Amino acid sequence: MPANPKYLSSNWQRFAKITAGFLGGYFVTISFHLAISFFFNHVNVMITSTYSGFILWAVLMILAFIAKNGWKIWAIYLLITFLFSIIIYFGKIYNPIIS
Repeated sequence: MPANPKYLSSNWQRFAKITAGFLGGYFVTISFHLAISFFFNHVNVMITSTYSGFILWAVLMILAFIAKNGWKIWAIYLLITFLFSIIIYFGKIYNPIIS
């Protein structure tokens, strides 16, 4: 019995969800850990990021597939990455020894 077409997404939506899950989730995860490394001990954050990074990346990937619109989730992930990048920028300004 074939699936009902109204529940199937287009190829572009499938592409957007897959790339948002893998790449967008990775960008958010890495930028988050880099941002908090400027406010805590950066060695401890980078060591902890091997475990917490995988968990966060997996959660973000699942959220990308749950979302109805892949392009909106891409926009959200890019916005979050941009916000963490601003935190990284100001972290480098106020803590230049770490970089």
